[in-house]
Amino acid sequence: MKKFIKTLKNIWAIEDLRMRILITLGFAAIYRFGSFIVLPGINPEHLTALREQTSEGLMSLLNMFSGGAFSNASIFALGIMPYISASIVIQLLAVAVPYFQKMQREGESGRRKINQYTRYLTIVVLLFQGPFYLMNLHAQAAGAIMTDWTLFLISSTIILAAGSMFVLWLGERITDRGIGNGVSLIIMLGIIARLPQAFGQELVSRFTALTGGGLVMFLIEIILLFAVVLASILLVQGTRKVPVQYAQRMVKGQAIGGARQYIPLKLFAANVMPIIFAQAIMFIPATLVGFFSDGGASTGFAMLLSDYTSWAYNLLFAILIIAFTYFYTAITMNPVQMAEDIKRNNGFIPGVRPGKDTANYLDDIMSHITLPGSIFLAIIACMPAFAGLLNVQQAFAHFFGGTSLLILVGVVLDTLQQIESHLLMRHYDGLLSSGRIHGRVSAY
Repeated sequence: MKKFIKTLKNIWAIEDLRMRILITLGFAAIYRFGSFIVLPGINPEHLTALREQTSEGLMSLLNMFSGGAFSNASIFALGIMPYISASIVIQLLAVAVPYFQKMQREGESGRRKINQYTRYLTIVVLLFQGPFYLMNLHAQAAGAIMTDWTLFLISSTIILAAGSMFVLWLGERITDRGIGNGVSLIIMLGIIARLPQAFGQELVSRFTALTGGGLVMFLIEIILLFAVVLASILLVQGTRKVPVQYAQRMVKGQAIGGARQYIPLKLFAANVMPIIFAQAIMFIPATLVGFFSDGGASTGFAMLLSDYTSWAYNLLFAILIIAFTYFYTAITMNPVQMAEDIKRNNGFIPGVRPGKDTANYLDDIMSHITLPGSIFLAIIACMPAFAGLLNVQQAFAHFFGGTSLLILVGVVLDTLQQIESHLLMRHYDGLLSSGRIHGRVSAY
């Protein structure tokens, strides 16, 4: 406790760090305040059906990432997710399109151009996503709209697009003048804002429901949640370089002697991106339910895939995560480029010829270490379904794994690492006496 109080005093004593934290808290407060500002022309008392729609299923994930703004019909209802979608598309274009590949090699000027294209694509996504959100709002809560529908559709689409771009601007200002990665912090704020309510609902259900289990079952839940958090920390921090000895033992069944050497490979190079890709694909079955509303086998199958607790959903979800892990690792860790960089820097891997043989060797290593990492990632992503089998409330079950938990853990570690860097740079003790905090580079 004395160590913690001393660390807080050290943080407050550093003027630059103190201002950065205060600026971050100020921008975070603005974002949370905007999440409760309802779109003009809407009566918030008639949004009960929309809140019920976003209380379960995959729609609850969208609502969680927006911090409840989605169900509030807020000006920030679309949140930062359109920017994330645009970023994913641009990353894929940077692999497939030579023009974007060239911009990536241009350094800082190329990065600025790519960021600008990402913003333009975000606006395009918003102009499509905004009307769909408003049409769903009209279907769920038509009585809430108090103005002409056509005028409301046009004006609210502009407001939703402007609100999301303002949220993006807040994230960029946090990155420049605050602490941590602004966009990641915005996502984390939306997720963590739902935690107190979900925790309270779960606590009440355990003591009131006939199958609640009481205090014992609630303590088991907390222990399980703590174990999943530790596993997520291990996953997020699993980005250290792989020893050559270990890699060769995996590929060739032998080790080399001499001093320990390292190659620039990561155990979890894809980070949480495979879950984000797979989650985007899994939103499609939920959409199909609306198209096949007349019943029948198609509706039953679509509803089975849209239920995050069903075996079909989790099996397909796990397969997609494993496939996207290999795909994203392949586009971010190019063995040919790595082999060329090693050769350019007069380096080599003992027992392996430079050039093509080195590239094949690195590709074999990545294939071996990606499989266990992808399976572990899939297990963490499916943990909310296992929590649902224990009768955990859906809102609280989302914190047992998946994208939400990994983002929370990753952002907290990154932010603490930046704070620790400021302390160590000014010759203060770090946050932990047991060693340095290892974060991860944000995927956003």
